[in-house]
Amino acid sequence: MASSTSFLDAMAIRRSVYSLKNTSPVSQERISEIVHEAVKYCPSAFNIRSTRCIILFGSSHTALWDHAAEVTPASASKEVYDLLVPRIGLFRAAYGTILFFDDPTTISNVPAPFHPFFTQYPEIHDHAAGMLQFAVWTALAAEGLGCNLQHYQPMITPWVEKTFDVPAHWKLTAQLVFGEMVDGPGPEKERTGLGEAIRVFGDKKED
Repeated sequence: MASSTSFLDAMAIRRSVYSLKNTSPVSQERISEIVHEAVKYCPSAFNIRSTRCIILFGSSHTALWDHAAEVTPASASKEVYDLLVPRIGLFRAAYGTILFFDDPTTISNVPAPFHPFFTQYPEIHDHAAGMLQFAVWTALAAEGLGCNLQHYQPMITPWVEKTFDVPAHWKLTAQLVFGEMVDGPGPEKERTGLGEAIRVFGDKKED
């Protein structure tokens, strides 16, 4: 059943939530449906759909973060280690993780004359990836799930590729951790810089 929360309301309640439980207010089928619909409808340059997702539940989810805890000491300074490892325990306690990837080979679906754009402007792929991550995060928030977005690549990348049989040309870009919230979404943060963020020119009376 689709959420009745409006898009702007869902945006307003979407935020990073770290205290999560290994439960969900919606089914795994519903979570998978949300990811599928987001991939289907999120925009991408020339409609190439270069974004890819793997959804982890249960032991697959916990194994990911167990591995992240194992490799972090060898991959980070003490300061980074002391910051990251306690958080990894919070991620492991959640309900699941969505792994986001980019498939650069999809450029083959673009007419040849436009290939140079993707070489000259690699951020085109980043735009599509960011929109998908935001769409999935917001949609899950509308269903009552708490989420936080992580970037533990490249230190977890080899293990992810081997464990989940990831095609060699896929590039891991982010990990969205999700689960039922322990204490709700938390207070609204102060939104700074809005006065400088938007400029409007012209007047509707000029028609």
